[in-house]
Amino acid sequence: MERLGNLGAALQMLFSNVFQMLDWRNILDITIIAVVIYELIKLMIRTRSSAVLKGVLILVAFAWLTDILQLSVVSWALQQFLNIGVVVLVILFQPELRQALEKLGRSSLITSSPSPASEVSTDKVVSELVTAITDMARKRIGALIVVERKTGLREFADTGTMINADITAPLVENIFEPNTPLHDGAMIIREGRILAAACILQLSNDPDISRELGTRHRAAIGITETTDAVALVVSEETGVISIAREGRISRYVDAKTLSQILNELFEAGGKSPFKKLSLMIGGRGKDKETEGGAGK
Repeated sequence: MERLGNLGAALQMLFSNVFQMLDWRNILDITIIAVVIYELIKLMIRTRSSAVLKGVLILVAFAWLTDILQLSVVSWALQQFLNIGVVVLVILFQPELRQALEKLGRSSLITSSPSPASEVSTDKVVSELVTAITDMARKRIGALIVVERKTGLREFADTGTMINADITAPLVENIFEPNTPLHDGAMIIREGRILAAACILQLSNDPDISRELGTRHRAAIGITETTDAVALVVSEETGVISIAREGRISRYVDAKTLSQILNELFEAGGKSPFKKLSLMIGGRGKDKETEGGAGK
Protein backbone atom coordinates (compact mmCIF):
# COMPACT_ATOMS: atom_id res chain seq x y z
CA MET A 1 0.00 0.00 0.00
CA GLU A 2 1.48 3.29 -1.12
CA ARG A 3 0.47 5.22 1.99
CA LEU A 4 2.02 2.70 4.37
CA GLY A 5 5.17 2.60 2.22
CA ASN A 6 5.46 6.37 2.38
CA LEU A 7 4.91 6.27 6.12
CA GLY A 8 7.66 3.69 6.57
CA ALA A 9 10.08 5.70 4.45
CA ALA A 10 9.25 8.87 6.38
CA LEU A 11 9.83 7.16 9.73
CA GLN A 12 13.12 5.69 8.50
CA MET A 13 14.30 9.12 7.36
CA LEU A 14 13.16 10.71 10.62
CA PHE A 15 15.07 8.31 12.84
CA SER A 16 18.11 8.50 10.57
CA ASN A 17 18.18 12.29 10.88
CA VAL A 18 17.60 12.18 14.64
CA PHE A 19 20.47 9.82 15.41
CA GLN A 20 22.93 11.16 12.83
CA MET A 21 22.54 14.78 13.96
CA LEU A 22 21.95 14.27 17.66
CA ASP A 23 21.60 17.47 19.71
CA TRP A 24 19.52 18.67 22.65
CA ARG A 25 16.47 19.30 20.44
CA ASN A 26 16.46 15.73 19.14
CA ILE A 27 16.90 14.40 22.67
CA LEU A 28 13.95 16.54 23.77
CA ASP A 29 11.91 15.23 20.82
CA ILE A 30 12.65 11.61 21.71
CA THR A 31 11.89 12.21 25.39
CA ILE A 32 8.53 13.85 24.69
CA ILE A 33 7.46 11.08 22.30
CA ALA A 34 8.57 8.39 24.77
CA VAL A 35 6.61 10.01 27.61
CA VAL A 36 3.50 10.39 25.44
CA ILE A 37 3.65 6.75 24.31
CA TYR A 38 4.23 5.57 27.89
CA GLU A 39 1.28 7.59 29.22
CA LEU A 40 -0.97 6.31 26.42
CA ILE A 41 -0.05 2.73 27.25
CA LYS A 42 -0.72 3.38 30.95
CA LEU A 43 -4.05 4.97 30.08
CA MET A 44 -5.27 2.09 27.94
CA ILE A 45 -3.86 -0.88 29.83
CA ARG A 46 -6.38 -2.92 31.85
CA THR A 47 -9.27 -1.40 29.87
CA ARG A 48 -11.29 -2.67 26.94
CA SER A 49 -9.45 -0.19 24.74
CA SER A 50 -6.29 -2.26 25.02
CA ALA A 51 -7.99 -4.99 22.98
CA VAL A 52 -9.10 -2.39 20.42
CA LEU A 53 -5.52 -1.11 20.18
CA LYS A 54 -4.24 -4.64 19.57
CA GLY A 55 -6.82 -5.03 16.83
CA VAL A 56 -5.70 -1.78 15.19
CA LEU A 57 -2.05 -2.88 15.30
CA ILE A 58 -2.93 -6.24 13.76
CA LEU A 59 -4.87 -4.44 11.02
CA VAL A 60 -1.92 -2.14 10.26
CA ALA A 61 0.47 -5.10 10.15
CA PHE A 62 -1.90 -6.94 7.81
CA ALA A 63 -2.12 -3.86 5.57
CA TRP A 64 1.66 -3.70 5.39
CA LEU A 65 1.79 -7.39 4.45
CA THR A 66 -0.79 -7.00 1.69
CA ASP A 67 1.23 -4.09 0.32
CA ILE A 68 4.39 -6.20 0.20
CA LEU A 69 2.53 -9.11 -1.44
CA GLN A 70 0.81 -6.67 -3.84
CA LEU A 71 -2.71 -7.88 -3.08
CA SER A 72 -4.40 -5.00 -4.85
CA VAL A 73 -8.04 -5.63 -3.90
CA VAL A 74 -7.32 -6.14 -0.20
CA SER A 75 -4.93 -3.18 -0.22
CA TRP A 76 -7.64 -0.98 -1.76
CA ALA A 77 -10.19 -2.03 0.86
CA LEU A 78 -7.77 -1.37 3.71
CA GLN A 79 -6.81 1.98 2.24
CA GLN A 80 -10.46 3.05 2.24
CA PHE A 81 -10.61 2.16 5.92
CA LEU A 82 -7.37 3.99 6.73
CA ASN A 83 -8.67 7.10 4.98
CA ILE A 84 -11.18 7.47 7.82
CA GLY A 85 -8.96 5.77 10.39
CA VAL A 86 -8.28 8.91 12.43
CA VAL A 87 -11.98 9.62 12.88
CA VAL A 88 -12.64 5.98 13.78
CA LEU A 89 -9.84 6.00 16.37
CA VAL A 90 -11.17 9.20 17.96
CA ILE A 91 -14.60 7.58 18.31
CA LEU A 92 -13.23 4.29 19.65
CA PHE A 93 -10.90 5.94 22.17
CA GLN A 94 -13.21 8.79 23.17
CA PRO A 95 -13.41 7.79 26.87
CA GLU A 96 -9.62 7.49 27.14
CA LEU A 97 -9.03 10.78 25.29
CA ARG A 98 -11.49 12.52 27.59
CA GLN A 99 -9.80 11.03 30.64
CA ALA A 100 -6.39 12.18 29.39
CA LEU A 101 -7.65 15.72 28.75
CA GLU A 102 -9.31 15.84 32.18
CA LYS A 103 -6.05 14.71 33.77
CA LEU A 104 -4.21 17.45 31.89
CA GLY A 105 -6.80 19.98 33.00
CA ARG A 106 -6.30 18.95 36.63
CA SER A 107 -2.58 19.61 36.39
CA SER A 108 -1.30 21.75 39.24
CA LEU A 109 0.41 23.97 36.65
CA ILE A 110 -2.90 25.36 35.43
CA THR A 111 -5.36 24.55 38.19
CA SER A 112 -5.85 26.75 41.19
CA SER A 113 -6.23 24.80 44.40
CA PRO A 114 -9.04 25.47 46.86
CA SER A 115 -8.33 27.31 50.05
CA PRO A 116 -7.42 24.95 52.89
CA ALA A 117 -9.91 24.45 55.66
CA SER A 118 -9.02 25.54 59.15
CA GLU A 119 -7.59 22.97 61.51
CA VAL A 120 -10.64 23.12 63.79
CA SER A 121 -13.17 22.66 60.98
CA THR A 122 -11.09 19.84 59.48
CA ASP A 123 -11.05 17.96 62.78
CA LYS A 124 -14.81 18.46 63.15
CA VAL A 125 -15.58 17.32 59.60
CA VAL A 126 -13.40 14.22 59.97
CA SER A 127 -14.87 13.37 63.36
CA GLU A 128 -18.46 13.71 62.14
CA LEU A 129 -17.82 11.67 59.00
CA VAL A 130 -16.01 8.89 60.85
CA THR A 131 -18.81 8.71 63.42
CA ALA A 132 -21.50 8.58 60.72
CA ILE A 133 -19.71 6.02 58.55
CA THR A 134 -18.83 3.66 61.40
CA ASP A 135 -22.37 3.90 62.78
CA MET A 136 -23.84 3.07 59.36
CA ALA A 137 -21.38 0.20 58.98
CA ARG A 138 -22.43 -1.18 62.34
CA LYS A 139 -26.11 -0.90 61.39
CA ARG A 140 -25.39 -2.13 57.84
CA ILE A 141 -26.87 0.94 56.21
CA GLY A 142 -25.60 1.34 52.64
CA ALA A 143 -23.91 4.65 51.81
CA LEU A 144 -21.90 6.28 49.04
CA ILE A 145 -20.07 9.54 49.84
CA VAL A 146 -17.99 11.34 47.20
CA VAL A 147 -15.49 14.01 48.25
CA GLU A 148 -14.80 16.61 45.57
CA ARG A 149 -11.20 17.71 45.05
CA LYS A 150 -9.92 19.70 42.06
CA THR A 151 -12.35 18.37 39.47
CA GLY A 152 -15.77 19.96 39.86
CA LEU A 153 -18.68 17.59 40.41
CA ARG A 154 -21.48 20.06 39.74
CA GLU A 155 -22.87 18.04 36.83
CA PHE A 156 -23.36 15.08 39.18
CA ALA A 157 -24.70 17.25 42.00
CA ASP A 158 -27.37 18.61 39.64
CA THR A 159 -28.80 15.08 39.28
CA GLY A 160 -29.63 14.99 42.98
CA THR A 161 -31.04 17.28 45.66
CA MET A 162 -29.00 20.30 46.74
CA ILE A 163 -28.31 20.32 50.50
CA ASN A 164 -25.60 22.94 51.20
CA ALA A 165 -25.32 22.03 54.87
CA ASP A 166 -22.59 21.53 57.44
CA ILE A 167 -21.50 17.93 57.96
CA THR A 168 -22.93 16.33 61.08
CA ALA A 169 -23.16 12.65 61.87
CA PRO A 170 -26.94 12.67 62.49
CA LEU A 171 -27.58 14.45 59.18
CA VAL A 172 -25.41 12.04 57.19
CA GLU A 173 -27.03 9.02 58.82
CA ASN A 174 -30.51 10.44 58.29
CA ILE A 175 -29.85 11.00 54.59
CA PHE A 176 -28.84 7.36 54.07
CA GLU A 177 -31.55 5.92 56.34
CA PRO A 178 -33.45 3.29 54.29
CA ASN A 179 -36.82 4.28 52.86
CA THR A 180 -36.09 8.00 53.13
CA PRO A 181 -36.28 10.23 50.03
CA LEU A 182 -32.52 10.80 49.73
CA HIS A 183 -31.07 7.44 50.73
CA ASP A 184 -30.69 6.05 47.21
CA GLY A 185 -27.76 7.71 45.45
CA ALA A 186 -24.50 9.43 46.28
CA MET A 187 -23.75 12.28 48.66
CA ILE A 188 -21.28 14.86 47.34
CA ILE A 189 -19.07 16.83 49.72
CA ARG A 190 -17.41 20.08 48.66
CA GLU A 191 -15.02 22.08 50.86
CA GLY A 192 -16.12 20.36 54.04
CA ARG A 193 -19.87 20.78 53.44
CA ILE A 194 -22.60 18.53 52.07
CA LEU A 195 -23.30 19.88 48.59
CA ALA A 196 -25.97 17.43 47.42
CA ALA A 197 -27.49 14.01 48.05
CA ALA A 198 -29.29 11.33 46.03
CA CYS A 199 -26.94 12.04 43.11
CA ILE A 200 -26.69 9.69 40.14
CA LEU A 201 -23.21 8.52 39.15
CA GLN A 202 -22.05 6.63 36.10
CA LEU A 203 -21.04 3.04 36.79
CA SER A 204 -17.59 1.75 35.92
CA ASN A 205 -17.36 -0.40 32.79
CA ASP A 206 -14.19 -2.15 33.95
CA PRO A 207 -14.65 -5.84 33.07
CA ASP A 208 -12.22 -6.88 35.82
CA ILE A 209 -14.53 -5.77 38.65
CA SER A 210 -15.58 -8.75 40.73
CA ARG A 211 -19.09 -10.00 39.93
CA GLU A 212 -19.83 -10.54 43.59
CA LEU A 213 -19.77 -6.81 44.17
CA GLY A 214 -22.61 -4.49 43.34
CA THR A 215 -23.64 -1.16 41.87
CA ARG A 216 -22.77 1.13 44.78
CA HIS A 217 -19.09 0.28 44.56
CA ARG A 218 -19.18 0.28 40.76
CA ALA A 219 -20.43 3.85 40.97
CA ALA A 220 -17.62 4.71 43.40
CA ILE A 221 -15.03 3.27 41.03
CA GLY A 222 -16.68 4.97 38.06
CA ILE A 223 -16.56 8.48 39.55
CA THR A 224 -12.91 8.06 40.55
CA GLU A 225 -11.97 6.82 37.06
CA THR A 226 -13.09 10.05 35.42
CA THR A 227 -12.34 12.57 38.20
CA ASP A 228 -9.83 13.01 41.03
CA ALA A 229 -12.57 12.58 43.65
CA VAL A 230 -12.33 10.11 46.53
CA ALA A 231 -15.35 7.90 47.23
CA LEU A 232 -16.30 6.28 50.55
CA VAL A 233 -18.64 3.30 50.52
CA VAL A 234 -20.52 1.34 53.18
CA SER A 235 -21.92 -2.01 52.11
CA GLU A 236 -25.47 -2.62 53.27
CA GLU A 237 -24.97 -6.39 53.04
CA THR A 238 -21.75 -6.75 55.04
CA GLY A 239 -21.17 -3.37 56.69
CA VAL A 240 -17.69 -3.27 55.14
CA ILE A 241 -16.21 0.20 54.65
CA SER A 242 -14.38 0.77 51.36
CA ILE A 243 -12.57 3.68 49.77
CA ALA A 244 -12.00 4.30 46.06
CA ARG A 245 -9.51 6.53 44.30
CA GLU A 246 -8.18 6.66 40.72
CA GLY A 247 -10.43 3.80 39.63
CA ARG A 248 -9.21 1.38 42.33
CA ILE A 249 -10.85 0.40 45.56
CA SER A 250 -9.65 -0.85 48.94
CA ARG A 251 -12.03 -2.66 51.28
CA TYR A 252 -12.13 -3.46 55.01
CA VAL A 253 -11.13 0.03 56.12
CA ASP A 254 -11.29 0.43 59.91
CA ALA A 255 -12.18 3.60 61.84
CA LYS A 256 -8.55 4.54 62.62
CA THR A 257 -7.44 4.19 59.00
CA LEU A 258 -10.54 6.03 57.80
CA SER A 259 -9.76 8.93 60.13
CA GLN A 260 -6.17 9.12 58.88
CA ILE A 261 -7.28 9.08 55.24
CA LEU A 262 -9.92 11.77 55.79
CA ASN A 263 -7.40 13.97 57.57
CA GLU A 264 -5.06 13.62 54.59
CA LEU A 265 -7.95 14.38 52.26
CA PHE A 266 -9.16 17.55 53.93
CA GLU A 267 -5.79 19.00 54.91
CA ALA A 268 -4.56 21.77 52.61
CA GLY A 269 -7.69 21.62 50.48
CA GLY A 270 -7.11 18.03 49.40
CA LYS A 271 -3.55 18.61 48.10
CA SER A 272 -1.90 16.23 50.54
CA PRO A 273 0.16 13.34 49.10
CA PHE A 274 -2.23 10.67 50.41
CA LYS A 275 0.53 8.69 52.10
CA LYS A 276 -1.85 6.38 53.96
CA LEU A 277 -4.21 5.96 51.02
CA SER A 278 -1.36 5.34 48.59
CA LEU A 279 -0.03 2.55 50.81
CA MET A 280 -3.46 0.91 50.79
CA ILE A 281 -4.41 1.32 47.15
CA GLY A 282 -1.12 1.89 45.36
CA GLY A 283 0.36 -1.54 45.94
CA ARG A 284 -0.70 -4.94 44.70
CA GLY A 285 -1.16 -8.39 46.05
CA LYS A 286 -2.49 -7.44 49.47
CA ASP A 287 -5.50 -9.17 50.91
CA LYS A 288 -7.29 -5.94 51.63
CA GLU A 289 -7.06 -4.63 48.11
CA THR A 290 -9.00 -5.31 44.95
CA GLU A 291 -8.69 -3.68 41.56
CA GLY A 292 -12.43 -3.24 41.44
CA GLY A 293 -15.59 -4.37 43.09
CA ALA A 294 -18.27 -3.38 45.50
CA GLY A 295 -21.00 -4.40 47.79
CA LYS A 296 -24.56 -3.39 47.14
